[in-house]
Amino acid sequence: MTRLVLMFVLTLVAGCAEARRGVLVMAHGGDGEWNRAIEQVVAPLRDKYPTEIAFGMADSSTMRTGVQRLEERGVREIAVVRMFISGESFLPETEYILSLRRERPAVALVSDSEHEHHGHHMAPPEPIQTSAKIIVSREGVAESPLVDDILVERVKALSTSPSQESVLILAHGPGDDGENSRWLANMERRMRRVRESGQFREVHCETLREDWPEKRAEAEQRIRRCVEEGRQNDGRVIVIPFRIAGFGPYAEVLKDLDYVADARGFCPHPNMTRWLEETANECFR
Repeated sequence: MTRLVLMFVLTLVAGCAEARRGVLVMAHGGDGEWNRAIEQVVAPLRDKYPTEIAFGMADSSTMRTGVQRLEERGVREIAVVRMFISGESFLPETEYILSLRRERPAVALVSDSEHEHHGHHMAPPEPIQTSAKIIVSREGVAESPLVDDILVERVKALSTSPSQESVLILAHGPGDDGENSRWLANMERRMRRVRESGQFREVHCETLREDWPEKRAEAEQRIRRCVEEGRQNDGRVIVIPFRIAGFGPYAEVLKDLDYVADARGFCPHPNMTRWLEETANECFR
């Protein structure tokens, strides 16, 4: 009898400890369709942990709201899962907002008023107060092999004759040249399974570097040239977005060119839910 009581108490304690853990998912945010795609992959995680989403590029307001809601539910340990392509994206701002870094990030020193960052207007980061233990994820989505399956599925759904097809995978890309090289290196690793999945004419990746006009202009020329060359000799070009969700500005970039795309990013897909859960669990280890 005593043993049964002890087992019950231990189970109850373990359950309470698990309930004290929660997840804050950070995501860029977009229009209604974009946000719904994120909500769809986050939904199963809510069955395992109290979970909130903070849309925005390290937005102090949405992050504060998310943390407060988790605390109100009794959460005392929060895994902050940064669902960005690159693990470098907004990391200093995130740490500063969560009081894990004392020094204000350089981008935030430009102005104390609203300023422009990566081509988007955003308020400067402001630290939030919390008594919860915070663990911030470090790796981006592009570093996960789980993306490989998504890319292969997206390509196979559009492919009809691989020997006549070129695959072009497009990503947002950063402004810094060194960081851009790291983006491309991760994309190359993720593309290996696509190359192995069919005898395509070519499998190529590019970053548009969307928010830096001079670098974008050069990238647009390369991207359009890739499509034009892929169309030669009765070729067919498949364009796949290397994005969390959606097709971004690629339809405009590729205007008047002949290509095939379904405009689907990584979300929704079960592997993105799996990535969220694995990343959260890694934070709690």
